[in-house]
Amino acid sequence: MFRLDELVERLGGEVLGDPATPVRRVATLEQAREGDLAFLANPKYQSRLAACGASAVILAPAARDLTGLPRIVTADPYIYFARVAQLFNPPEAFVPGVHPAASVASPVPASVTIAAGASIDVDVELGEHVVIGPGCRIGRGARIGAGSRLNANVTIYHDCVLGRDCIVHAGAVIGADGFGFARERDGSWVKIPQVGRVVIGDDVEIGANTTIDRGALDDTVIGDGVKLDNQIQIGHNVKIGERTAIAGCVGIAGSTTIGARCMIGGQAGIIGHLEIVDDVVVSAGTLVTKSIRRPGVYTANLPVQGHAEWVKNFAHLRHLDALVDRIRALEERKAR
Repeated sequence: MFRLDELVERLGGEVLGDPATPVRRVATLEQAREGDLAFLANPKYQSRLAACGASAVILAPAARDLTGLPRIVTADPYIYFARVAQLFNPPEAFVPGVHPAASVASPVPASVTIAAGASIDVDVELGEHVVIGPGCRIGRGARIGAGSRLNANVTIYHDCVLGRDCIVHAGAVIGADGFGFARERDGSWVKIPQVGRVVIGDDVEIGANTTIDRGALDDTVIGDGVKLDNQIQIGHNVKIGERTAIAGCVGIAGSTTIGARCMIGGQAGIIGHLEIVDDVVVSAGTLVTKSIRRPGVYTANLPVQGHAEWVKNFAHLRHLDALVDRIRALEERKAR
């Protein structure tokens, strides 16, 4: 539990109302009760302040006078909420040591935690305070930086590199073979050995069941501070710039380069061998079929509509070429 003045002392901001107001957790405006600290990040929800049952709220300067509740005023309420939530929910503490049911073929620092069923191959390098969850498999020659944490059943293939202070969630697979095949004239496929690595920077978070393929010849590279949601597929030789965030179920085909500070919405698809510059936002469900060379927001999807309306609109779309020809003919006739 913290008092408002204690939070401001740690995180900054300005207290209005009783600075000794105690709060024990963060909550939404709708769900907050006594002892909770709510937050208003989006001005369109400010009408909900009147009925809010929280003990205190986090507000932007423009909203400082919208309630009589004790409040913390800060330039970015959402970031402030995230920092407070971290204080109330510190990371799980792990007891260092190697479980008797783990298989470890490399020397590890005394500060490392290795859970039951984990398997560490030869020539693996683990940094200080690394946590390897139950059932994980770390392949030959892999490197994991200090403070990184792998949850259950993560697989890191041979020679791959994971930086410092990373979080990898359950079931993620890093370094499986990329989808590389050559086709014979008879239609059969010849596998191309995938001899590159996956190299992941510091402070990266990788969601559950996400897969990152190793490079065919060069490395697949994930920059510092990248955040990947669950069930993302990243193909071989992809490069993702620092602090880019990618939502769930995105598929990125091989040899595509994505810049820094990009945001890719859920279920977007990006075909191979493209280049996306820094500071691009791709809306959810968008299929990216060509390179994006200017920062900005890009969308290529249709809003949901009733089936009958969709059939009608698609019928018009099928005749679009004929309609264009008719309009062109009318324009030429009018110009005579």
